[in-house]
Amino acid sequence: MSLLGVQRRGSGPPLVWLHGFTQTKDSAHQFRSILAGTNELLTLDLPGHGENAAIQASLDETAELLAEVLPVGPFTLGGYSFGARVSLHFALHFPTRVHALVLLGASRGIDDPAAREERRRSDEALAERIETIGSDAFLDEWLAREMFASLPDDPLERTARSRDAVGLAGSLRHAGTGTQRWLAPLLGSLVMPTLAMAGARDEKFSREASAIAEGVLNGTAEFVLDAHHAAHLEQPERSATLVQEFTRRL
Repeated sequence: MSLLGVQRRGSGPPLVWLHGFTQTKDSAHQFRSILAGTNELLTLDLPGHGENAAIQASLDETAELLAEVLPVGPFTLGGYSFGARVSLHFALHFPTRVHALVLLGASRGIDDPAAREERRRSDEALAERIETIGSDAFLDEWLAREMFASLPDDPLERTARSRDAVGLAGSLRHAGTGTQRWLAPLLGSLVMPTLAMAGARDEKFSREASAIAEGVLNGTAEFVLDAHHAAHLEQPERSATLVQEFTRRL
């Protein structure tokens, strides 16, 4: 089954942006609008989300599915959280197709096997919760988490969230952090310029951004002021400017 609905906007060097968990290609509208002013911006719904809610795929399988629909020529690949983890896997599978890498709120995975299994069980419990209460009630609970407490009240962003409970549950089961292998030993094989970003208030993922920037051959870490995990929603202009300044230097 092929992924549906690659959306193109703007003109300039191609930049692919992959959304986070519960989001869709229509999420982060302010951030995307700014990027489309300098780039041809490509977005699409990842497996378990939006138009592709019926597709269930692991992170490695998602990379293979993306390879079928994204440009063959080198492009800048970026993503947020779940989308950043997918981006890392794509870059590891298809390094010659990635001109540069932009990762916001990325995770290398979990090193300790016992902790990784515990996360897998936690993801399974969350998947069951989604199926039990439905997507709308789950989104209320999800967005009430501390990491999203400073998100602005934007009805367009809520409308853009994915609402297929089975798809979201499948995404956790097949591509949640608990399923992800530990990527730190592989980062040294990535030679493309890499920008690892995090909200300055997001301590956990700020540490991850620094570690990723140090682990790749040509990495830079940047931190978005006055932002937590979803920095591109909280501070779209600051986040987009960091991406644009990075790509301008390439």
